[in-house]
Amino acid sequence: MDPLEQGKNSPTLAVIILNWNAAADTLACLAHVAAWQSVTPRVWVVDNGSQPADRKLLREGLAHLPLAWSLIENESNLGFAGGTNCGLRAALAEGDWPILLLNNDASIDDAGLQQLMATLESHANVGWVGPLLYHGDKLHSVGRRNPVLHHNTLITELPAAPILPVDFISGSVALVRAALLREVGLLDEDYFFNTEVADHCHRSREAGYLTVVDCRARAEHNLDRSSALRSTLHVYYIIRNRFVYVRKRYHTAKWPLTIVWAIYCLLLVGKLRLSGAGATAQAVYLGLVDGVSKRWGGQNCRVLAACGQDRSQDASPDKLPDRLPGASQTGQ
Repeated sequence: MDPLEQGKNSPTLAVIILNWNAAADTLACLAHVAAWQSVTPRVWVVDNGSQPADRKLLREGLAHLPLAWSLIENESNLGFAGGTNCGLRAALAEGDWPILLLNNDASIDDAGLQQLMATLESHANVGWVGPLLYHGDKLHSVGRRNPVLHHNTLITELPAAPILPVDFISGSVALVRAALLREVGLLDEDYFFNTEVADHCHRSREAGYLTVVDCRARAEHNLDRSSALRSTLHVYYIIRNRFVYVRKRYHTAKWPLTIVWAIYCLLLVGKLRLSGAGATAQAVYLGLVDGVSKRWGGQNCRVLAACGQDRSQDASPDKLPDRLPGASQTGQ
């Protein structure tokens, strides 16, 4: 059966899920999506250059799901931004439904999803809306702060109001208005992984759209399923992408902010080397150098090689964790 014929009703929501060598996780996530009762999802699964065996498993599993789905197969890892943009283009080409970005290690139930959609529908000036993010029983995030103006981006205190305007939200569970994407554009692929949603929320704010967290909606994000490369590759993108963000969004204050973050990075490199964390120190240094010299986009293999790790491990952008080792939390 054509996947498009599997949905019994007209779609009311587009869903984009990335996969990178984690077909079992992706299929489990899709099974949860298939159980929704309040919406009729139209799903785009974007495979970011997985190994043949994983891609085969994904295809076979998709064939048995009671969902309207399409599989987009990229020949290489395009990062979170590039992979997500493939799904966004496909979704926008077919309609103007709200679009949910959903990590394959995250989930949101019917009630939470309905709340997000109701908030988006009833507030014309809201472009992005996300839920409270929990890791098990622990509240992980009530939205995020600007990653250039704050070292710790996570907001972890519940507000009194049900809706909290924030600088940006996590891309792990995020509902975005299709009209906003048509007006502002898609995610900036220069970031590759981490900070691309922060950048888009910044651009959205300049266009008059708010980013909010609806505290009446809750989602789960399993942070235990993180990459083993958290001390190098993830650190590199956190560091480098702050400089990318400064260059792109802070033209007047570009050099003062660049100098501040460069000093921070150099101090962090020294601290890490003294503590024996040489590979992490190298990742921070590369992030600084590449950020200042505008060496942007995907740098996985190069960074892994420089940090003394196996360059064949082309780490999954949607599997990297939220914590910079030895520092406060930050994240995508």
